[in-house]
Amino acid sequence: MGISSLKKLTFFAALILAGASFSSQTTSAEHTSAAVEEIQWLSWDEAIARMATEPKKIFVDVYTDWCGWCKRMDATTFVDPAIVSLMDEHFYAVKLDAEQRETIEYDSHTFVYRSDVGRRGVHELAYSLLDGRMSYPSYIYLSEEQQRISISPGYKDAETMKIELTFIGADHYKSQSYEDFRIGQGN
Repeated sequence: MGISSLKKLTFFAALILAGASFSSQTTSAEHTSAAVEEIQWLSWDEAIARMATEPKKIFVDVYTDWCGWCKRMDATTFVDPAIVSLMDEHFYAVKLDAEQRETIEYDSHTFVYRSDVGRRGVHELAYSLLDGRMSYPSYIYLSEEQQRISISPGYKDAETMKIELTFIGADHYKSQSYEDFRIGQGN
């Protein structure tokens, strides 16, 4: 191989390395910005405290540590950019472990864990919010006045959750049924 060929090979190798470096920097930057865009999950107490100064609807994700569908929601639906955006725009998002042991004080009531309810026990706030229908995952939508709008049980893919969050978040529930709204969305 002559010097001319060696220079060409060195030049092409340098181009390939520079391109790979640029590509990995772009990919790294994309991952960094995506990691920033996630749902800001709050405790019940944090959401209620924020309501005092900036009222918003509350979205409560009632889950358990052993629930496979709850974990799937966290890994898929709740990381979808459209879901993150809708949640941020319309709701305070709350994670509520239905089997948590910590006491919650709310609205002149003390909610505690009850080991004598169900097979694994249950937290009274989760039980109250779900009207005793303990199914995981389940989602509770509360108005700005902290009145329950709806209970929505079960796993939801991103498209279904997007429709639900829009229906409640943008107050469509005040003027039409969910079924009519969903059909109007083309689903």
